Amino acid sequence: MKQVPQLKKHYTEVVVPALKQSRGYTNPHQVPRILKVVLNTGIDSGADKTVIADTQRDLTAIAGQKAVLTKSRKAIANFKLREGQIVGSTVTLRGENMWHFLSRLLVVALPAIRDFRGVPTKFDGNGNYNLGIADYSIFPEISLENTKRMMGLDISIVTSASNDDEGRELLKLLGFPFRRTEAVVAAKTPTAA
Repeated sequence: MKQVPQLKKHYTEVVVPALKQSRGYTNPHQVPRILKVVLNTGIDSGADKTVIADTQRDLTAIAGQKAVLTKSRKAIANFKLREGQIVGSTVTLRGENMWHFLSRLLVVALPAIRDFRGVPTKFDGNGNYNLGIADYSIFPEISLENTKRMMGLDISIVTSASNDDEGRELLKLLGFPFRRTEAVVAAKTPTAA
């Protein structure tokens, strides 16, 4: 029998009832859920084949699913970019792989960031969340001996929430460590009179 990911179990047992109570949903299909997680990293347009292969291998190790290479759609002379040239690597996670990745992100990777003070609270206006990580070596799957250079990682979390407040509440209940807003911090610090 296949084991249900711990974060998915937390979602069904804790998050869904909490959202039903706070938002007053009557139909279980109204409750926002995470649809997919997209991981994306860029590759220098002048990179050689070993860098491209290493980047694809690292992203595959992080995601637990084969990453695909993305190619440029048109040529841009100022960036020394030709049409069809490899410019990045991406992977879309759904189902069990998505829940396993989110749990590793929340429990292992984010706490490994030096001087971590939480993730930004800005959403895209439609309830979806984008997070940028400057160095993807925070994931334990990445071996520093095999990595020649550090690269960033974009994480897009697509939800079925209809607005930012619903999406923020969903991710907060799932355990995302959002930063305290500047207004709250400013209200708590004493001002010099």
